[in-house]
Amino acid sequence: MFNVRSGLLAALSLALSSAVALADPVKVGFIATLSGPSAPLGVHMRDGFLLAVKELGGKLGGQATDVIVVDDELKPDVAVSKVKGLLDRDKVDVVAGVVFSNVMMAVSKPVFENETFLISGNAGPSPLAGKGCSPYFFAASYQNDQNHEVMGKYAQDQGYKRVVLMTPNYQAGKDAMAGFKRAYKGEVVEEIFTPLGQLDFSAELAKIQAAKPDALFTFMPGGMGVNLVKQYAQAGLSGKLPFLSAFTIDETTLPATQDAALGLLSGADWAPNIDTPENKAFVAAFEKEYGVVPSLYAAQGYDAAKMIDGALKATGGKVSDKEAFRKALASTPFKSVRGDFSMGRNGFPVQDFYVVKAVKRADGKFETQTVQKVFTKAVDAYVADCALK
Repeated sequence: MFNVRSGLLAALSLALSSAVALADPVKVGFIATLSGPSAPLGVHMRDGFLLAVKELGGKLGGQATDVIVVDDELKPDVAVSKVKGLLDRDKVDVVAGVVFSNVMMAVSKPVFENETFLISGNAGPSPLAGKGCSPYFFAASYQNDQNHEVMGKYAQDQGYKRVVLMTPNYQAGKDAMAGFKRAYKGEVVEEIFTPLGQLDFSAELAKIQAAKPDALFTFMPGGMGVNLVKQYAQAGLSGKLPFLSAFTIDETTLPATQDAALGLLSGADWAPNIDTPENKAFVAAFEKEYGVVPSLYAAQGYDAAKMIDGALKATGGKVSDKEAFRKALASTPFKSVRGDFSMGRNGFPVQDFYVVKAVKRADGKFETQTVQKVFTKAVDAYVADCALK
């Protein structure tokens, strides 16, 4: 009798093991800008996300995981089409990634309508932080305005009386100016909006020189920032007119700008030298895996994967219980590489922000390093307008 029962138990155990092995994996649709001049941003974010998944044994929440990566080409209509494919064809459990805010605003609608969770690895547009907040949205990054608020506060503290602002003409550019002006009380001489993707700034630099401000504040991510920094130096402005920025000088642009960017200051939520055990391990692992210094996009992508992993662990590997998964994400169920990190009720982080400086390391590689902490456990300016509890 014992042998028969043992045989039955063994058969049942084998059947259960087979069922687990055959269970559908957790599917994450990862969308990023992976082509064109701004591709390095999306590549860093993707690589940070995939590094975390690799470190977790190819699993999130202990569940076998498929990460389906698509390129949005920095085109909102292309992004919407590809996200709909992830939702309708691939039946993804979670959508993650998104570098640019115009893409985020486009894809958020179909994702939310499908009642699927959207975990941002970068874009944090203001409409999703306030009245347009959603229970299906969480950012592993920041709210757009915040890194720019850092430089507005810095400019104010430095006593700059007159400043020119220059950003691309899209949602994140508008958020950048709003953030800077929220913390800066001096005179904004001029607000210059350029087309997204512009690479020649000779006319704008001539205009800035003629205005004779005390400083320039700019937000020009990716290839835009590379060209602006080089042209700024070529125009003889380096060392004469303070260059303040966010998302313009970082580990995605420094390999191209190199010495032209040395010493320039930016606002950021992360830098490679942040002194936490998680960050030291992440930076070392990223450099070993990919051979380059990670950027804040990589760090945020890494944290996005860890956030999903923690939430899945809390829900037994399931996304089907939407409310349980939402509560798990809101509890910030992981240790961020940034250290102190929690979630506001609008799905945006409460975290520290820094002024960082571009430096050249002893090994010849370039990176940003923290100069000073400007905001501690900062809450974004829009959370009061969010009706979520």
